[in-house]
Amino acid sequence: MANEICLHNATVLTGSTIMENCAVHILGNTIVDVYNEKRFHQKNFSPKTNIINVKKAFIAPGFIDTHIHGIGGFGANDCSTSSILKMSEQLCKYGVTSFIPTIAAAPEEETIKAIKAIVKACDKEKGAKILGIHLEGPFISRERIGGQIQNGLYPVNIDLMEKFWKASNGKIINMTVAPELPNMHQLALYCIQKGIILQAGHTNATYEQMVEGMQAGIMHVTHIFNAMRPLHHREPGVVGAALIHPELSCEIIGDGIHVNPHLITLLMKCKPLNQLVLITDSLKPSKTSSCQTDELYFDKCFRRKTDNIIVGSGISMLDGFKNLVSWGVPIEKAVRISSSNPARIMKQDKKGLIMPGFDADIIVFNKKFEILHTIINGKLIKEG
Repeated sequence: MANEICLHNATVLTGSTIMENCAVHILGNTIVDVYNEKRFHQKNFSPKTNIINVKKAFIAPGFIDTHIHGIGGFGANDCSTSSILKMSEQLCKYGVTSFIPTIAAAPEEETIKAIKAIVKACDKEKGAKILGIHLEGPFISRERIGGQIQNGLYPVNIDLMEKFWKASNGKIINMTVAPELPNMHQLALYCIQKGIILQAGHTNATYEQMVEGMQAGIMHVTHIFNAMRPLHHREPGVVGAALIHPELSCEIIGDGIHVNPHLITLLMKCKPLNQLVLITDSLKPSKTSSCQTDELYFDKCFRRKTDNIIVGSGISMLDGFKNLVSWGVPIEKAVRISSSNPARIMKQDKKGLIMPGFDADIIVFNKKFEILHTIINGKLIKEG
């Protein structure tokens, strides 16, 4: 018999609106109904139904992190299936129900090993579900390398991309590229054919080159403002293209360091709300007792010791979500940026909303933003 759960006495943040005094009914791995408290008390539940009074807490679709390198001492570049599964377990503590492990640019053999490790982890998760693989490189700009490594970068090469694709068993879901690189149009057409979502990032593209990239299907922007040609009044660059074109969607790193909160306010004025996606870009040492490593130190974000370059964040999606609300983003809009938008942009049709027929990936949190319950695929993973 299918597992059945009913969460009630809640404020439901559906991903599009707020519904007070409501219940969410789950059967198996699916949300089967959402109704008011009066109707809840009229229902005749099976004795086996797990009825949970959340005591006026919020119910929301689980967070979806589409750009994360690691957390809790485990990382996507470890080339280890165990590390990916440990990431899954760590993430559900912070309200993440789905994620896309992100492989930083690395030499060919290492990238292929990392891809295969993620593939082996799929469907073995005990926590957050793996949606696919994000390749952040290797076809990115040496001029905007940011925290990436030089020996992980390659000229655009379709044969190499084919090797990555075959190693992934078709699980590469998104890829960060520099639109200005030679032969990028050919690569873009290849990726679009495979269903890979292309993102402009680590790029020195001019505004004109960004428009050419859009014509080839590069319609998402990796960590807006970071590692890209900035806005200039005579050359709008990558940032200008993102601000000018409402059809371009953008990632936002939500630590308040990578992007000043006032610029997030600007983005929300310039961009349609449904085109903004909260990410962590968190690194392997995030949420460990000691964030320092031989190469990195932590000062509100991770910086490389040799040159002080910012290389990634140390936040969780829960941290980023709280930050958005603290910066004045209404909570229902913060849910869209953290859950609904990433699901839609990454073509996860049944995720990101509290609505009948959608996947039962749900979080419950109180007014202090403490996670009380996490439900993934209809299973109660964390109970506070």
